[in-house]
Amino acid sequence: MADSKLNLIKPVRAAWIDRCIIIGLGTTAGVAILVTIGIVLSLLTETISFLERVPLQSFLFGLEWSPQTAIRSDQVAAEGSFGAIPLINGTLLISAIAMVVATPLGLASAVYLSEYASKGIRDWIKPTLEILAGIPTVVYGFFAALTVAPFIRMTGGQFGLEVASESALAAGIVMGMMIVPLISSLSDDVINAVPQSLRDASLGLGATQSETIKKIILPAALPGIAGSLLLATSRAIGETMIVVMAAGLAANLSLNPLDAVTTITAQIVALLTGDQEFDSAKTLSAFALGLLLFLITLVLNITAQWIVRTYREQYD
Repeated sequence: MADSKLNLIKPVRAAWIDRCIIIGLGTTAGVAILVTIGIVLSLLTETISFLERVPLQSFLFGLEWSPQTAIRSDQVAAEGSFGAIPLINGTLLISAIAMVVATPLGLASAVYLSEYASKGIRDWIKPTLEILAGIPTVVYGFFAALTVAPFIRMTGGQFGLEVASESALAAGIVMGMMIVPLISSLSDDVINAVPQSLRDASLGLGATQSETIKKIILPAALPGIAGSLLLATSRAIGETMIVVMAAGLAANLSLNPLDAVTTITAQIVALLTGDQEFDSAKTLSAFALGLLLFLITLVLNITAQWIVRTYREQYD
């Protein structure tokens, strides 16, 4: 009789524990969603206040960024000094340089680790690569400002080129080195997920290993690789310290990588540093820039997930 009661209690207790676990996990997920909504609402609220002072068209399409509130009539008007185009230009320029540097290095290391390296070499190289991902970005900033930027300026001077002391090229190169582990790790996982049967079939038909990689493995892993590149681009766009220390804060509208430029994140830091008047257009512009950056990275992340989900099914 006692044994039968115990047998009835155990399923009830197990069901109660499972229900508590489900409630706890659901609460955790709900908190994460609420935090995200709170961030968006806070940015949106302050951005609306900013747009009450500066027209949306002037902010999105203005060609001059000089966030100073006009005090006298002969000073630069507010609508002419809050144009985000130079910041968007600098953000995309530095991110493009970073991806040009990181993409071949990251993909090459991923292909080598997954297809060519022995287990011993892989166990040594992969953790070494991932150490780069754990280095604080301020360390990369010091490296860019003290080593890479002077080297670029000295080399450019030898060829008669005018190179700024802080340049988009220096920031982009070091930023590319920073995101190499991200591309390498994600691409390595995607390549390893390609079914071994595809490799065996290609090799069985007489293809070499390099031909198999080029014509079978990389096309099959291309959706995941594209997704990893877009995620790495989002990481580059959101970087701050390297830009502040190596590219400067000059809002120049230039496509020359040897010029000093600035990015959205760097300007957000500059606008919110020190004692600021919170209800001024200058301070509120940081929230507008934050919302703009959020939307850019959101689009990139959604695009990456869409590519992976859409094309992965073709190879399952």
